[in-house]
Amino acid sequence: MECLPNATSQIVVYVNGKEVIERQPDPETTLLYFLRNKLHLTGSKLGCGEGGCGACTVMVSSYNREEDVIRHVAVNACLTPLCSVAGMAITTVEGIGSTRTSLHPVQERIAKAHGSQCGFCTPGFVMSMYTLLRNNPTPSEEEIEAAFEGNLCRCTGYRSILEGYKTFAKLVSFL
Repeated sequence: MECLPNATSQIVVYVNGKEVIERQPDPETTLLYFLRNKLHLTGSKLGCGEGGCGACTVMVSSYNREEDVIRHVAVNACLTPLCSVAGMAITTVEGIGSTRTSLHPVQERIAKAHGSQCGFCTPGFVMSMYTLLRNNPTPSEEEIEAAFEGNLCRCTGYRSILEGYKTFAKLVSFL
């Protein structure tokens, strides 16, 4: 398909519940660049730029017509082309709660468990857990651990993060 000289090109995404129209999107623009530099949502961080640290994690939601369900996926925004999420809903850490409004339980539990030291990795952990809970409100401890396979923390360690989030796990009865 040829580009027409006077054709207008745009994509629509829904970021934290608001429609955002990006005219003439650059196909090389990442979702992270768009969020941080165009929308000034700086909660998601650029850590490794290779999808290995999880500091840039956001939730992408889309409707699956065949199954008639909404799918929520935690993605590395540093690797996700903006154009690949056209028509989808993006939820960032700013979109689930803040100290100005109220914290989401995911944010609250990591804070109460002292699961954040420098805070650089915290938004990624929060969004990974938030996405897991959107798909499965009562995950097992194993599912919680698996949800963090793409998140790194260099300061706090994982014990306090996992302890805070395991409070969401379903209780298993041995009787």
